[in-house]
Amino acid sequence: MQKKLFLLFIFCTISTSAFAIKVFKYSVEGTPTSLDPVQSSTKYQNRIVSAICDTLYDYKYLKIPYELKPNLAAALPKISKDGLTYTIQIKKGVFFSDDPAFKGGKGRELTAEDFVYSIKRHFDPKTLPRGAWLWQGRIKGIDDWKTAGSDYKKQVEGLKAIDKYTIQISLVKPYPQLVYTLTKGYSAIVAKEVVEKYGPEISIHPVGSGPWVLGSFNNQKAVLLKNKKYREEIFDLKNEGYDEKIHGFTGIKSLQGKKLPIVDQIEINFMENFSMRWISFTKGSEIQFGFIPEQQFNNVIASRNPLSLNKEYAQKYYFLPQTEFAFRYLNFNMDDPKIGYNKDKELEKKNKALRIAIHKAWDWPQYIKTFFDDLGEAYPGIISPGIDGYDPTLSKEYITHDPEGAKKILKDNGWTAANLPDITYSMVSDIRQNQMYDQFRGWLITIGYPSSKIKKQTFASFGDYSKAVKSRKTMTIAMAWGLDFPDSENVLQLFYGPNSSPGSNNSNYNNPEYNALYEKASTMQPSKERSEIYKKMHKLLLEDSVTIAGFSRTDLWVWHKNVILYPVENVLGNYFKYVDIK
Repeated sequence: MQKKLFLLFIFCTISTSAFAIKVFKYSVEGTPTSLDPVQSSTKYQNRIVSAICDTLYDYKYLKIPYELKPNLAAALPKISKDGLTYTIQIKKGVFFSDDPAFKGGKGRELTAEDFVYSIKRHFDPKTLPRGAWLWQGRIKGIDDWKTAGSDYKKQVEGLKAIDKYTIQISLVKPYPQLVYTLTKGYSAIVAKEVVEKYGPEISIHPVGSGPWVLGSFNNQKAVLLKNKKYREEIFDLKNEGYDEKIHGFTGIKSLQGKKLPIVDQIEINFMENFSMRWISFTKGSEIQFGFIPEQQFNNVIASRNPLSLNKEYAQKYYFLPQTEFAFRYLNFNMDDPKIGYNKDKELEKKNKALRIAIHKAWDWPQYIKTFFDDLGEAYPGIISPGIDGYDPTLSKEYITHDPEGAKKILKDNGWTAANLPDITYSMVSDIRQNQMYDQFRGWLITIGYPSSKIKKQTFASFGDYSKAVKSRKTMTIAMAWGLDFPDSENVLQLFYGPNSSPGSNNSNYNNPEYNALYEKASTMQPSKERSEIYKKMHKLLLEDSVTIAGFSRTDLWVWHKNVILYPVENVLGNYFKYVDIK
């Protein structure tokens, strides 16, 4: 009897081990409202959408600077000499995951027509699309197709499936950033059958050909399950940009040769409260990856130079400080005659001097210390280190606090306490924004600005604030911009004249020289010549002092030591497939 019980115990132990699954528990600070690719407008949506639905291209997991790689595509596109035609081969034998939307419940093979259909959906008003701006005015005939009623039976001149596995995209004019757009969740591919079966409910029932399928989704959590039909994809260290000095501590080397995805299940918890996320992370049995909230810095961080964890935490967690792929700025509304353009050219010249003086009054180190716990990097302008067009030779004067220099500029240009205009700082009404206003006000007072002339314009919500910015009703615009792809065009377009409000150019900057350079560079493939044009445009912005920029926050990522990963929270869509659990 004892022998039988012992054998039963051994059998149960083996069975339990055999059926144990690897689960990676992750969290984000926002709740996705839709998992339909055409509405994938936030990083929270994009992370899940790109895990379920394939995109043609992606970025190499570990490579910095970022480098494109084929994903669903078989290779990088063939581009015609004039830069107007892109021919893309997709991989054969890729199948949508099984779903009742398909005949017999079995997912069919994905074809070039599915890509064409998925992009068309962005130009169908019924889908409430958010990503049309990526291709609007660029793909031949796509806007006309929309104007004519978005009839899926009709072809778009510049968007064709040449055969079952060949896509051809024809452009109105060269658009070198096109391939970058094909990495985004917006370009993720869905099947017509799925859209027709679920209609608007595709937002909670996405079906794709990616490494994961949706297990469940509500306003608290999404569960992703390994797609058993996912194509053969083997992890290759060299191809993904592995560097032993940078990535060695993570254990990623052990992933070499493994089939992707590796873990069986992903649990994505939606937790807006940073303190609750931290408590969940430190429990040990819940969230396995996250960042250190500001409130915990003094408890967790042992040193800031270099950044390191206290011994207690270093024993439990891997740690990686990482600069966010975004920058914070304060723009001046050039449409406001008190600070920007003016019919009186002499006054316009004085306004430029005023902007430069305010720029010199700005104190980045104090700003970073006060609001970001001294964690972040300030650099001249809007092009951050590591991006094409970044110029390390730019003078640090553009980010140097220089109140005496500011006073001199005001005096040399005839500004006095009596004739200085009112400066209005526009903001959302909350404690943090009020503190930022007080700091800004203090800097201006130190350069001789009368306190009575420094005012604030408050809004009840960010939506109200954004609406006022788009309507050109604010003097200043304090915001942040997260890059959509690793190309300076994505930030330089923020100051291109034709993009003025309600477009992305909320400063309403309209410099003919800058505009001409932008138009030239925007059709050029990456090259040394294009990099030099980017640098020239960037310098024009700095000289005109249109924006006080920039600063990128440092995020402090931590993860449990039984988890193998490298945080790529910037442009990479889905890195869950590379995660392993020891």
